[in-house]
Amino acid sequence: MAYATGNVATGETMTELVFLQDLVVILTAAVTVVVLLRRLQVPSIAGFIVAGTMVGPHALGLVQDLHQVAVLAELGVVLLLFGIGLELSLDRVRRLWRLILLGGVIQVAATVLVVSGLSVLFGRDIRSGLVLGFIVAVSSTAIVLRGLSARGELETPHGRLTLGSLVFQDLCVVPMVLVIPFLGDATGDGTSFWVPLVTAALVVAGALVATRLVVPRFLDAIARTRQRDLFVLSVFLICLGTAWAVSRAGVSLALGAFLAGLVVSGSRYREQAISDLVPLRDVLTSVFFVSIGMLLDLRNVLQDLLPILGLFMAIIAGKFIIIFLTASVLRLPLRARVLTAASLSQVGEFSFILLLAAGGTGLVDEPLASNLTVAIILSMLVTPFVLALEPHLAAGLGKLSPLTRLLQVRTTEEMRETESLRNHVIIAGYGLTGRSLARSLARIGTPYMIADLNTENVRDAVLRGEPACFGDVTSAEVLEHLGVADASELIIAINDPNATARATRAARRAAPDLRITVRTAYEADVKRLEQAGATYVVAAETAAADVITDYVLRTLDSSPVERP
Repeated sequence: MAYATGNVATGETMTELVFLQDLVVILTAAVTVVVLLRRLQVPSIAGFIVAGTMVGPHALGLVQDLHQVAVLAELGVVLLLFGIGLELSLDRVRRLWRLILLGGVIQVAATVLVVSGLSVLFGRDIRSGLVLGFIVAVSSTAIVLRGLSARGELETPHGRLTLGSLVFQDLCVVPMVLVIPFLGDATGDGTSFWVPLVTAALVVAGALVATRLVVPRFLDAIARTRQRDLFVLSVFLICLGTAWAVSRAGVSLALGAFLAGLVVSGSRYREQAISDLVPLRDVLTSVFFVSIGMLLDLRNVLQDLLPILGLFMAIIAGKFIIIFLTASVLRLPLRARVLTAASLSQVGEFSFILLLAAGGTGLVDEPLASNLTVAIILSMLVTPFVLALEPHLAAGLGKLSPLTRLLQVRTTEEMRETESLRNHVIIAGYGLTGRSLARSLARIGTPYMIADLNTENVRDAVLRGEPACFGDVTSAEVLEHLGVADASELIIAINDPNATARATRAARRAAPDLRITVRTAYEADVKRLEQAGATYVVAAETAAADVITDYVLRTLDSSPVERP
């Protein structure tokens, strides 16, 4: 008897060791591949997928038991959506509400409608088309926000629209996951769809009310103990407990986790919860992306290479056009339209969650599911390169004369033919600063030229009788047509720190002795812009600090003090 028990224990131990071995193989491959691909600026998410493809059963076969990996991957999805709920603060939603509602709704709805229509046109069921539309509509929050943040472009016009669209897409993932199983119920009538949906809505509302009342008090009690490990355990209890409780009522684990994160984000413990969650969340979501890679069979990829490339090109081109038109409806400048469309034209990490949710429904069958998975991976792989090239793409489109005629603005070439430019001031950007400067220069009789990529600003300036043209001052050709070599000064007042630095470098190369005055938002950008060639840099936050200090000193009837 003891011997049999020993065999059972040994067998369980061996099973656990195999699972531990698989986990070690997964993490080793993930770290190695991501480090190697990082040199090529390939995003880590794509690296995890490549690592999974390598160690999976269809390649090297180092990991065979996909069930155990899938369990960890599902936990990673739960933590990923809990993190989204945590990071989606109500303040951010209120600040971006217009872009979220208008930009997000138009982009997602248009993408779903276009993909559904094309699917029906190619003989697929409308329900399958809707699911495919859900999958394609979602972009990569992780890759895009990381790229925009690294370049300091989150507060630019295209950065705000991109962020608003991504927030709306993330919000849409939860109801999409909820709806997919009902779309897969081909035998059910309308009742079989609406009854579970209404039930799920009631469960969600009940969970929100319950956690809203319970969670803050619970976290207050835990925080008073001043034990960090207990607080960490409590955060995971809220996440997993809410997800489990909601799933018992027939709603997905992912939705429960998202709700838990949203509730915790409204408390004063949000920042601490995020810092405690991030390490384990990153590990388990990495396992999720590795598990996605394990589903790929490279032999099938080679056999279906042309259909995969066709899907990839259709997704990139189709989403670019839809998002460009969305930004046009919102009357953004041409540069912002191009940059937003280029940033969001890929398909993102949450699309894998939607694809997995559709796995048992038959709505996305093989080989389409496999081909779509590879196309999504390709779109994520090219995104960092697209983000690097998009400023050049925006500048190139601005030089197309048919486009500028369609936008009813003059180009710098046309302006050069009609204006005599010498000893003039070039104003790059016709916002509040540009308008104020133009009025002052006109009052003292100093000649000036205005260049902007916002077509509305250019048309407004022309109607006012201003010498304004459509042009990207980061381009050496545009600066040449603006007469930068003969100008007395260049003023750069645009809301894009990366473009500001590029414009400064281009102007300094074209006119080494030119005075270049630059406006920027943050003090941290001053040194970089001075190194780029700016003569004088005005940081908005420093100027605001000076004004406030002067005002306070005057109101206190104090003599001015010298500031460093």
